Amino acid sequence: MDLVVFDLDGTLLNKQQRLSATTIDTLEKMKHAGIAYTLATGRTHLAAQPCLEGHNFPLWQIYKNGVEWWHPEQQIYRHNGLLNHLTIRATLDDFAERGVMPFVFCLDAQGQQQVFYPDALDKYGKMVLEELSGHDNLTQHDLSELTPETRIINISALGHPSPLKQLVERCSNYDDLVAYCGGGIYHPETHWIDIHHNSTCKGSAIMQLMEELSATNLIVFGDGDNDLTMFEMANEAYATDNAPDYIKQKATATVGHHDADGVALFLRERFNLS
Repeated sequence: MDLVVFDLDGTLLNKQQRLSATTIDTLEKMKHAGIAYTLATGRTHLAAQPCLEGHNFPLWQIYKNGVEWWHPEQQIYRHNGLLNHLTIRATLDDFAERGVMPFVFCLDAQGQQQVFYPDALDKYGKMVLEELSGHDNLTQHDLSELTPETRIINISALGHPSPLKQLVERCSNYDDLVAYCGGGIYHPETHWIDIHHNSTCKGSAIMQLMEELSATNLIVFGDGDNDLTMFEMANEAYATDNAPDYIKQKATATVGHHDADGVALFLRERFNLS
């Protein structure tokens, strides 16, 4: 049994951060053909939902690089790899030193999501907050309200590439953290960073899902650093044409550009979807 897994930004989504009509039609054809598929992204479930309009992905969906799972039919979450407060306090100091505004995602007592962030936000923080404010079921709190009892899932931010790359390097000094940064897809000077527990990643989450589905052949599509763990696990790994060269070198082959239906057109040929 095949399992096909897609990254979103720079891979399955177009430059409008949406599924194109061709991609939606291809996914419907895959569903009718009985091909198992899902997504694995660095986005949260809530942040990804507007991007997925037009198609219902039926299986467990992998968010936050494997930290967060969401099942659309059962309407339930799974969460893996809660973070250590002492490490996070040190990491937040690193953010402050570099002038990057952190957004700390957590779980409340009922398992619902919360986000904590500084009172004073720069232009990047305001961009994040504008997106988050559209989600009524995500409660917002000042960063000063974060307590040792709060269950922390991950830290995310937007910013200029230079300080974000410094933060990624800094996180390598903490045994329990892994950090990724990238971007420039939609705004050249705006990059993202995501930090979470190093016990989970896209690759480990997908391997768990494969076992649950009894899948035997893994086909993945991606364009960034956080896709490499699933590239390593896959039988077939495809990079989009817009991916950096070092990502393409890790792939089985390259497909078309993310804004030219590259993944969808490849899948139509790969599975003979007419």
